[in-house]
Amino acid sequence: MPEPDRVQAEILARLDRLESRDEIRQLISKYSLALDMRDIDALVGLFPEDVAAGQGKSGRRALQAWFGDTLRNQFDGTAHHVGTTIVEFVDPDHAVGIVYSKNEHETGPEWVIMQMMYYDHYERIGARWYFRRRQPLYWYATDLNKPPVGSRKMRWPGREPYEGGFHDLFPSWREFWAARPEAEPALAAPAPLEAFIETMRRGHEIGSTRVR
Repeated sequence: MPEPDRVQAEILARLDRLESRDEIRQLISKYSLALDMRDIDALVGLFPEDVAAGQGKSGRRALQAWFGDTLRNQFDGTAHHVGTTIVEFVDPDHAVGIVYSKNEHETGPEWVIMQMMYYDHYERIGARWYFRRRQPLYWYATDLNKPPVGSRKMRWPGREPYEGGFHDLFPSWREFWAARPEAEPALAAPAPLEAFIETMRRGHEIGSTRVR
């Protein structure tokens, strides 16, 4: 490829990446708005037509039913506040992301606050970006007046407390607490620019494929 053509192609690729990253960030915020306003059609439209909806089901119709049942039966109202966001590209049409979310839930007589993150997979189909998958990882959920100190920080009304898997995707959490304080671990090289998440993850997988 002649030099001017190569430079132009690189500029167009960088511009496409900038626009794609902004569209993905908008996608993330649209999810929170549609979820909290209970616009289920708008919500499921953020996923591709063949989205996996759990229990062997797929498609937007199945996802619509799942969201409708969950939101109608568990919550009187919600607010999802998006925080820390990292988006990294696998190739021009696929990306992964980590998104922090601080949430509030009115559930009967209790006001439950939650801290969580999503491990996302995004895919561009045609000219539009979608969620291919959202994998939720929870740190805590608790009544507003009850700090979740201690283990099993997921404390929903009417349920036994349980662990939410907030640290499960990243092996560094357990390694940090298992290491001897006096030890000097080897210093790893900085992660590649578009592989910070996957470098931290080190290929570690966890089982859940839930979308919420």
